Amino acid sequence: MRWFEIALVSLTLFTGAVWLLDKLFLARRRAAHADRIDVEAKEPAIVDYSKAFFPVLAVVLILRSFVAEPFRIPSNSMMPTLLTGDFILVNKFTYGLRLPITNRKLVDIGAPERGDVVVFRPPQHPDQDWIKRVVGLPGDRIEFVDNQLIVNGKPVEYLPVGTYTGVGKGAEMTGATELVEKLPGREHRVLETPDIVGFGQSVWEVPAGHYFVMGDNRDRSDDSRFWGFLPEKNIRGRAFLIWLNCEGWFCSGAFDTSRIGTRIP
Repeated sequence: MRWFEIALVSLTLFTGAVWLLDKLFLARRRAAHADRIDVEAKEPAIVDYSKAFFPVLAVVLILRSFVAEPFRIPSNSMMPTLLTGDFILVNKFTYGLRLPITNRKLVDIGAPERGDVVVFRPPQHPDQDWIKRVVGLPGDRIEFVDNQLIVNGKPVEYLPVGTYTGVGKGAEMTGATELVEKLPGREHRVLETPDIVGFGQSVWEVPAGHYFVMGDNRDRSDDSRFWGFLPEKNIRGRAFLIWLNCEGWFCSGAFDTSRIGTRIP
């Protein structure tokens, strides 16, 4: 929600500027004027509101920009790990501190690891926030042959779980094959759709400063297999926790309380 970020930054700067201007100049001018005409100096409404809202807005902006930011999952591309309607928290400092809106890195702290679930702005849609799993690091050779992932020449092991049963907006995935993908350093579950022909054979060499990302719902994900590598500068943070699940933008549908507090593998 880039518009929310812009609005939050704008309101914080505006209320802060009004509060500072009043503290440095306007308050003394009002007091002097009130002494001359023997009346009580009253703050304008805009000053009163700014003083009340600025601390709150500043705290929210700092927490959202540098600590953790909430996101909502809008599609089935990360099933079975993440479901449509999941509200997640994204760690904003794991990979370094970044400025809001521009996403420019201020402090370099770490880098994405293979298996991390990351929120990012895709190169082809820079105003949108997407979420996928990192499967390829800079310098890696990634192959995907008929739904078999191969990392640096080593086929990733898969363990069958069974037939998946979807619920809610994920019901369309009922009947898919659920597997444990033993990605080096991070095991997680993926879905494959039996009636969809395999992806074929493709090979990618991940360049420096970029990552190769894929959705866990392999046959329902628009990811690096189709649009290329993810630049490091586009990454917003690492998803780590589901804090709510409900259907509908205003949670007008059913709640799934079992997902509250679930860590994202």
